[in-house]
Amino acid sequence: MSNVQRFLAAILPERLAAEMESESRAWMIRCECGFEQSVWESGGIRWKAKGSPRQLRMCSSCGKKSWHTISRNETT
Repeated sequence: MSNVQRFLAAILPERLAAEMESESRAWMIRCECGFEQSVWESGGIRWKAKGSPRQLRMCSSCGKKSWHTISRNETT
């Protein structure tokens, strides 16, 4: 877990911390090359969020800096 994830997990009640992790795992970050990982796995938090933002970031798979889309995986 990242420092922010650990901090929030420590101060939030256990039920809310579990909800935050579960929801963050449902949000996926996708690169143009097809690589995807959850927001939680990348060290982030996306909780009680809406929309489909984009982030300019380095892909850990292809190594290129490109726009990554973030969207909720409804099957999770």
